[in-house]
Amino acid sequence: MSRSFQGKTALVLASSQGLGKAIAEKFAEGGANVMLASRSGSKLEGVQQQLSGSAEGRIAYTVCDITKPEEIKSLVDKTAEKFGTIDILINNAGGPPAGLFEDMDDEQWQQAFELNLLSYIRTIRAALPYLKKQGGKIINIASSSIKEPIPGLILSNTFRTGIVGLSKTLAEEFASHNILVNTVAPGRIATDRVRHLDEINAGKQGISIEQQEEKMRKKIPLGRYGQPEEFANVVAFLASDENTYVTGSSFLVDGGMVRSI
Repeated sequence: MSRSFQGKTALVLASSQGLGKAIAEKFAEGGANVMLASRSGSKLEGVQQQLSGSAEGRIAYTVCDITKPEEIKSLVDKTAEKFGTIDILINNAGGPPAGLFEDMDDEQWQQAFELNLLSYIRTIRAALPYLKKQGGKIINIASSSIKEPIPGLILSNTFRTGIVGLSKTLAEEFASHNILVNTVAPGRIATDRVRHLDEINAGKQGISIEQQEEKMRKKIPLGRYGQPEEFANVVAFLASDENTYVTGSSFLVDGGMVRSI
């Protein structure tokens, strides 16, 4: 059963595919107005058409490169102009390149910082005046590396952890405005990003991608990769009116894969 988001407006970054798209679908099913955003206009148009067929709210999209501050500001302004306000902000971004510490130069570190942390900061800053008006929800998408660093993903491990510090701090700073801030971290969810990483690791080991996937499934107590809609269900609860007291927390959606407490 879908949660009701009637009368709410959700801005969902990186929503042309994968986790972002699944989250946008949950909001659309619940009757929210949804602003989709990513760098691919053709993909966004396809998602808009797909969601508009059964959505009770309005679905729009804006092409946005979240590493560019002027495009973030324009995205937030367009969302507020079209729908009147912003109640829910979903910060999301594609992962940075895989590699080891010695593989990465200053430019790659800077690009990863701007994509995976500074973009969240800029989007929150731009949306904050609207969220302050009547309270709202900010959900920052990270990675299971916030609890257990993933070998070969030095850039992601570094900046995804920064998201947790940001969320925890803002939860306290924004509480007086009734803005709840949480982090949700995916494990092995069946997305193009995860398949790409499996392909890289399979190539390094000289095995097939099917063999690599089987190795990873054996590390997951539930014995399978998660589905994007399963991840989106957790986000939907945190963004809903049912969540009135959870803020400053981090949640793993990983089938029990991460062993840390």
